[in-house]
Amino acid sequence: MKAYDGMYIDGAWRPAAGPDVIEVVNPADEQVIATVPAGTVEDVDAAVRAARTALPAWAATPPAGRAARLAALRDVLVARQDEIAGTVTAELGSPLKLSQAVHTGVPIAVTGSYAELAATYPFEEKTGNSTVLHEPVGVVGAITPWNYPLHQIVAKTAPALAAGCTVVVKPAEDTPLVARLFAQAVHEAGIPAGVFNLVTGLGPVAGQALAEHPGVDLVSFTGSTAVGRRIGAIASGMVKRVALELGGKSANVILPSADLARAVNVGVANVMSNSGQTCSAWTRMLVHRDRYDEAVELAAAAAAKYGDRIGPLVSAGQRERVRGYIEKGVAEGARLVAGGPDSPHEKGYHVSPTVFADVTPEMTIAQEEIFGPVLSILRYDDEDDALRIANGTVYGLAGAVWAGDEAEAVAFARRMETGQVDINGGRFNPLAPFGGYKQSGVGRELGTHGLTEYLQTKSLQF
Repeated sequence: MKAYDGMYIDGAWRPAAGPDVIEVVNPADEQVIATVPAGTVEDVDAAVRAARTALPAWAATPPAGRAARLAALRDVLVARQDEIAGTVTAELGSPLKLSQAVHTGVPIAVTGSYAELAATYPFEEKTGNSTVLHEPVGVVGAITPWNYPLHQIVAKTAPALAAGCTVVVKPAEDTPLVARLFAQAVHEAGIPAGVFNLVTGLGPVAGQALAEHPGVDLVSFTGSTAVGRRIGAIASGMVKRVALELGGKSANVILPSADLARAVNVGVANVMSNSGQTCSAWTRMLVHRDRYDEAVELAAAAAAKYGDRIGPLVSAGQRERVRGYIEKGVAEGARLVAGGPDSPHEKGYHVSPTVFADVTPEMTIAQEEIFGPVLSILRYDDEDDALRIANGTVYGLAGAVWAGDEAEAVAFARRMETGQVDINGGRFNPLAPFGGYKQSGVGRELGTHGLTEYLQTKSLQF
């Protein structure tokens, strides 16, 4: 077991203000693999003060200079990608191939995209007799989740740095080790002291201190809707900006003309990826009643193939949460056709890939985010009924539509109340905006829209 010390503040690893530590557990074997300091209000204050001190010089750095540092950061991440992937696997439980392709590959691509955007974005533009300036919002407090531990840090930090902001990151307590690797990469890339700072700690202590700190100009949070509401309330009371990427209960709508086998198999794969711990997962599959039984049979067969292919959930608490939802689904009358609350694994926080049939829209498993490998399959009568069901939750983060004709799928997608829709299995695009409608959040990440979250506007009249 490795005992890590210090917070990355003002360009150096500095001793934590308090003696408490957080144990990091490998969810595959339930063994403690490391400890990190549990940050205090004093640690957060020191990090914010360092970020404020560094802000004027970094904001004044020409965009080309910021782009160069981000390109250097991308190169360091590429050089250390094996170490990063192994660390994600150890603390999250993700299979190594997924850690390499997604947990490491996507953050590298996103960092590179912001190196390019920092060099090309029009930070000044003319409109009539005015010059419009797009300036950094200031110090960013970034509170990140455990399910994609490096990607979520990069999705906030890279655009903030490209915009000229300075950053304090409080990573999830379950997965702080890759955050420390990222801080080391920032240092190796030559990003100036104080521009990026890292404080590990618990949400109710370090996270709340960061959200409440008067020296923070914008809070960017990814996590549960309940915590997002709390952060939004804190920020509104202080008139500071927020970017919130929250929960989801996304619908995978399979229209009658679709290739049913492909739509079902891709849909099951989407839900099982990262052991279901993905806020944008298509956890509700909507199928016309004439093809419903066939879809259920296909989904059950597909899910059975994932028994040894997905990793554990991140923690014992998360495993019990997911088991509780499965038990509630059974109690409310849904029919288990694959999986269930038990697991064949003797060690680790595993839950079997699970598929429910005969799910109705009002059931708990069709309304609440489970965050595990659990798929609910619902019937619909016609397209209007499918749309009513798809839009019938408090969430609106992502979704999918399948149809034999692309125009038919697009027409349906235009009516969905959600921030991102994949058409017939559309590929992930790191330049496309990501974020939600309704209680799935406020603001957007990735691409140009993600950059503008960290900018404020000034106009000069001549």
